[in-house]
Amino acid sequence: MATRSRTDPGLAQLASVFSPEWLVAQRWYRAKSRRLAKVDLFDAAAIAGTPGWLLILSALADTGEEERYLVPAILDADGLREPRDGEGVWRRLAGLMAATGSLPSAAGRFSFSAWPGLVTLLPDGSSADELAERRLGVEQSNSSVALGDRLILKCYRLLTPGANPEVEVNGFLTEVGFQGAPRLGGSADYVLRDGQPAAAAMLQELISSETDGWGWVQACLAGAPGDRDRATDGIGQVGTLTRELHRALASRPDHPGFPFRAVTPGELAVWHARAERQLEAALGMLAGEPRRRLLAIAPAIRRRLDSLRAARDTRVMRIHGDLHLGQLLRTAGGFSVIDFEGEPARPLAERREPASPLRDLAGMLRSIDYAASVAGHEVGLAGLEAWTGGAREAFLTAYGRLPGGDDLLLDAFEIEKACYEVVYEANNRPDWVSVPLEALERLANDA
Repeated sequence: MATRSRTDPGLAQLASVFSPEWLVAQRWYRAKSRRLAKVDLFDAAAIAGTPGWLLILSALADTGEEERYLVPAILDADGLREPRDGEGVWRRLAGLMAATGSLPSAAGRFSFSAWPGLVTLLPDGSSADELAERRLGVEQSNSSVALGDRLILKCYRLLTPGANPEVEVNGFLTEVGFQGAPRLGGSADYVLRDGQPAAAAMLQELISSETDGWGWVQACLAGAPGDRDRATDGIGQVGTLTRELHRALASRPDHPGFPFRAVTPGELAVWHARAERQLEAALGMLAGEPRRRLLAIAPAIRRRLDSLRAARDTRVMRIHGDLHLGQLLRTAGGFSVIDFEGEPARPLAERREPASPLRDLAGMLRSIDYAASVAGHEVGLAGLEAWTGGAREAFLTAYGRLPGGDDLLLDAFEIEKACYEVVYEANNRPDWVSVPLEALERLANDA
């Protein structure tokens, strides 16, 4: 049941502009497969020094499930609306982080923190309040704004109580000096008086880049003949980056949040059960011919998943959790890895658990397959099967010996990831379901 709002009725009336229809249309709205019954203003905080507000919307589905979304807004003569570049809301949030400030709300507060890396990201004598704002055009599950040429502010839209894995992992990598990811500068939490904090925003280094890894590979595949070789070489660089990322995450095994140890029998049992549930979830999202296709290969898939219960020699650690080409920035010197939230559809506690680093490898292998499938389906490019095989080999060769040396375990994680993709695509991009479904058919036939 939705919690009753304690905000001013007049503000709540103005916030009705953010209707169920508006919320469902946003790229960052997570529950597109559920019918949204009602949206109310749950809480609000005025952003001191600006006409801005931080609104918390309660989104109630017809199933009774409630989610809360953060919506920064400007109050002007016409009512509430989203902020525009240059109106100061975004840089004011960064300034509150630098000053370790807070904003009171009706039901709690927003708490802002600076991280040690911020002093190196702001030029001497400068203030976050002086930086130019530039909302980034590509909306994903959150919203990002460039501040000047050194900082990027990420606004978390879905508020999930508990420690945010992206802030945790990005902060740890900054602390251990990993050079392949942006440095963390600050963070903000929404704190209810009677609940756990939920991450509201993060401030980090803005990496100068041409595009993301996905866009770069797509451009190479559609380019001159030699560009496909360039893409394969780039995928090799990604393999090296992934190896170095895992080394950094395993570098302090005594850290309570970043262990590096042998897997337990209990964890193996959980992995197998989750993979089986993921297959069932994929089946549950499909109907008609796609469901019949997945049912036909389900027995072969289950046999492959059995290897999850037998992986006695593998090790666990904190991992990226959602590694794919879109989580890389193409820089002048290679790539930088970003977005450490983990798979957004998985529960927060699961995303923070130690896991096999093979999960990251499986995610990247799926992304390589996706890149070739999309180039073939949407652009009509031919002959990409050979490129896919070469790129996968380049990635694994550059990464080095598999943890535990278990190819079967890697295959099982790749199948589980493809099942996850079926669910994700059915929820968000139904026209793309064929991509992971075709991959599952290939993987099952390789059994």
